[in-house]
Amino acid sequence: MLPAAHLIAFDADDTLWSTQPHFDQVEARLLEIMAHCGEPAHLTEQLNAVQRRNMQLFGYGAKAFMLSMIETAIQLTDGAVTGHDVQQIIDLGKDLLRYPIEPLPGVVEVLTELRRRGHRLMVLTKGDLLDQESKLARSGLGDFFDHVEIVSKKDEATYQRLLSRHAATAETFVMIGNSLKSDIIPVARLGFRAVHVPYHANWIFERVEPEQLAGLDFHTVQDVRGVLAYLP
Repeated sequence: MLPAAHLIAFDADDTLWSTQPHFDQVEARLLEIMAHCGEPAHLTEQLNAVQRRNMQLFGYGAKAFMLSMIETAIQLTDGAVTGHDVQQIIDLGKDLLRYPIEPLPGVVEVLTELRRRGHRLMVLTKGDLLDQESKLARSGLGDFFDHVEIVSKKDEATYQRLLSRHAATAETFVMIGNSLKSDIIPVARLGFRAVHVPYHANWIFERVEPEQLAGLDFHTVQDVRGVLAYLP
């Protein structure tokens, strides 16, 4: 049993609620729309290449994904993509901005208990500000959290800035999330506690190689309910 953690931060997407499966469904629909341009593996490779180039400009989230899908369609058709197909892609992007948000199993139970134990809770997520605020509101979880931090990226510098702002220490802060790349590695490298809650769907740009985890100290639980046994 560890000393009481005064500030517990939760990632949002695929930690508090499901997100990646919705993006996967939209990508599958894009491949259907653009099927006349090649095999699915080729189309996916093109889309990933466009997303990789655009991340520094567009950031993360549904709007960035929609723009990258449109650019991919333009490239695949040498500029001959129809207005109808572009409108279909825009509609898919809009769907990603308004799908119902349902907390993942165990989330309400865990948040309720952590509040009962007297911990301060934070949402610490990256992405588009309006989109993430909307998802938090639609989730119905907002009242559980004392702090909401929405950032453009999750790297060591960002965490260090936020941890300093909240006067967090290695004894008083825990980060909980599904992404090894964004939620676990930067926090562990800074010497803070991190709890990995694996999720079955993982965005390709969040995947890490085993060697990236070498020497890092972090905890893994089977699902979010395991957090309660880890924290007092």
